[in-house]
Order: sequence, then C-alpha cells, then structure tokens
Amino acid sequence: MKLSPAQKKILLALVAGHTLKSHRDVDGGKVFQLHALDGATTTVEWEAVEQLQDAGLIDSNKKFPAATYWLTEKGKMLVQGLKEAGMG
Repeated sequence: MKLSPAQKKILLALVAGHTLKSHRDVDGGKVFQLHALDGATTTVEWEAVEQLQDAGLIDSNKKFPAATYWLTEKGKMLVQGLKEAGMG
C-alpha cells in the first residue's frame, strides 16, 4: 500500500505515543483527532483514517461518542519498515 503523507503522519504519531480518537456529536458528525502526550490535539483527515482502517493497519474499540484507535500487528510491521527505510 502506498501511503499518503497524512497516513504516514498518523501511523508515525501512533508509534510516538499519540492517541487517535474519533469524536462524534449527537447529530452524527465525526472528527478524527491525534492527541499528543502534552495535551495538544491535531485534527486529521477522515479519509486517511478510513483508508488505514480498511487496509487493516489500525483498528478501534468502536465506542460512542469517542472511539480510540491503535496500530494492528500489520500496521506495526509497516511502520517498522518505514523506519528501516529512513522514512519515519
């Protein structure tokens, strides 16, 4: 899978200890945010998250209103490959 810059950013942030969460509101809107260890948040593209999940690189606990995502074993292997290739 060829990763977009947004997808690489998400995967590398997860490895660095950030938490990826989807936040839903009562009207069904969803926002994906990376939560850094220092409390800072960054909104990320929903398409990038959905594609990573569809590829089996991340998964979530599917909770409402805020689901938490993590790297799957497949995702961990891909990130390790990125690091070894000097891309992360």
